[in-house]
Amino acid sequence: MARTRWTSTRAAGSNGGAFLRRWWGAVVLAALIVSPVAAQEFTTLKGHGGPIMGIAVSPQGQVATASFDNSVGLWQGRTPTWLEGHAAAVTAIAFGPGGILYTGGDDFALRQWGASARELGRHDGKITSITVSDDGARIATGSWDGSIRLWSSAGDFRALPAPGAGVNAVAFEKGGGTLFAATSQGVVWRYDLEADTQLPLVKHGFGVNRLVVGDEWLAYGAVDGGTRVIDLDGREIADFTLDRRPILAMAHHPETGQIAVGDGHGYIMMLDAHEWRITHDFRATRNGPVWALAFSNDGTVLHAGGLDDAVYSWPVAFLDQFDPAIDGQRSFLRDAATMPNGERQFMRKCSICHALQPGPSRKAGPSLHGVFGRRAGTLAGYRYSDTLDGSSIIWTDETIDALFDTGPDHYIPGSKMPMQVIAKAQDRADLIAFLKQATRQE
Repeated sequence: MARTRWTSTRAAGSNGGAFLRRWWGAVVLAALIVSPVAAQEFTTLKGHGGPIMGIAVSPQGQVATASFDNSVGLWQGRTPTWLEGHAAAVTAIAFGPGGILYTGGDDFALRQWGASARELGRHDGKITSITVSDDGARIATGSWDGSIRLWSSAGDFRALPAPGAGVNAVAFEKGGGTLFAATSQGVVWRYDLEADTQLPLVKHGFGVNRLVVGDEWLAYGAVDGGTRVIDLDGREIADFTLDRRPILAMAHHPETGQIAVGDGHGYIMMLDAHEWRITHDFRATRNGPVWALAFSNDGTVLHAGGLDDAVYSWPVAFLDQFDPAIDGQRSFLRDAATMPNGERQFMRKCSICHALQPGPSRKAGPSLHGVFGRRAGTLAGYRYSDTLDGSSIIWTDETIDALFDTGPDHYIPGSKMPMQVIAKAQDRADLIAFLKQATRQE
């Protein structure tokens, strides 16, 4: 097969139209009203309290979402059922053929959700990817601990030969006899599970983040923006690398031959796997990455999520009908240049996990409302780690400064707070001043 290579940052599809397309905002919604079909199919799934890290669609068409807020959303229309059990961000999600849902996350745990919910087991590091064989008999997980495990539904597992680096993605070939794995060192491995052999297919040079496997081909996306298709012997078929990086999400719909690719610049590129060409390349977010993609079962709708706390479900047929120049206001984050420094520090370091308002929140961390003078680990209604339960720390200017000077992982070892350091004393002081004003109790 002849190789295809794309080098420009814009491409023309079959209709020759522009491809920098925005798929949300008030103007888009108004435009959708003009088209009854689009109005029926476009939707948003709102309710999570943090970024969307993964999306999966069941054989019955139900959408499931994994979030930084430690929860899984199982959606019936726009109504979620919340699946709680993970103690940290949920970063990997996949359905089995019978509609059984599997999730993994920053708490190292692999959980199974079905008639009953249970933990199947744990890695020694973050679970980054889950894939289920066609018959549901094998569940494969990859982890930053450098291991790949094959699980049964009973929770037994066997470890595959180590790939030599943290694992970012795993994917079964059709039939489940071959597993592919991508590592942080840029190697894509092929595991023949019947012969128990291991073969490196690609040595990319930069970490490979995502994989999708088709009929006699494999597509991968890398940290440097590399977006390539190879055959199952490692020979290149096509190169769709554009000037955007990193590649953070990929989805494949075998029946229609569609591949969706999301990147750190907020674009989604759509590929035709039959003719190996770009069909759409549109701006999905004004600011912020695309972390999660999944197709509906019939391939007519693309679900996408990222730094926002909502999933946007877009009819593929209408991707080329809207121009981002019309809608210049919608953004995951406000322009950092318009914020005072203290607010900017909060948005960068704290806002994903913490709300400033009182009352319950679906965010991963407790509300900071009234935090000054409060004993750590005592906000009613929030499930703290054992480390903070009964802590003697009182949140003051001094303790908050120390928290970000050394980092939560050093100041409170064993807490659920991610590693965050604010190196400059003035930045810490500005953050504290902002928090004093923003969290003040009336």
